[in-house]
Amino acid sequence: MSIFKLKINFEEEGKEPVELPIAAGEDVLDVVLDNNIKLQHNCGGVCGCSTCHIYVTKGMDNIQEISEKEEDFVDRAVRPKITSRLACQCVVLDGDIEITIPDQSGFLGH
Repeated sequence: MSIFKLKINFEEEGKEPVELPIAAGEDVLDVVLDNNIKLQHNCGGVCGCSTCHIYVTKGMDNIQEISEKEEDFVDRAVRPKITSRLACQCVVLDGDIEITIPDQSGFLGH
């Protein structure tokens, strides 16, 4: 199994970037949650909402292509950009990726 690097940057003040291993076939949401990093995921990671919205800053070619369903949810996310993806749908195929997690402090609920 191939292991790659997942570099995580945070919009939130005072949070330092983190580098984690991510295996081919794994999605970003699972790796982030397994490492106790806060990222909303109201639908449980099944591409049913837009709360696990992230920005892919490097390595877009190393992850699974965006589906129409994911694109629809990304459009509903807070401050979407051309590099926006849902962490639950960011499955690493081949190579390192770098992401930015939007500020999570504004989310209410759980």
